[in-house]
Amino acid sequence: MNAAASIHVSNLPITVTEEDLRALFSQHGDVQSVTLPTDLATGQRRGFGFINMPEPYAAAAIAALNGQTLQGRSLRVSPAQAHQRQGGGPFRR
Repeated sequence: MNAAASIHVSNLPITVTEEDLRALFSQHGDVQSVTLPTDLATGQRRGFGFINMPEPYAAAAIAALNGQTLQGRSLRVSPAQAHQRQGGGPFRR
């Protein structure tokens, strides 16, 4: 089985659902998961999300969907970058 790749999708309308993104990306291969983060204070979607797909499908989806319009917004689709936690906060040692 191919390794999974994480795709970052931004400039999403707040009305987009996980099902909308799954349907869009599944046109280019198997979608393993869809995540749409929400703002902790308001509960509203934050305008970006992550799609996990096997590597060859992810590359095809990025190439095909970057710049495409979804619900009136031009999507920005790229490989997700690994996020490193900085630590910190009031209890940092």
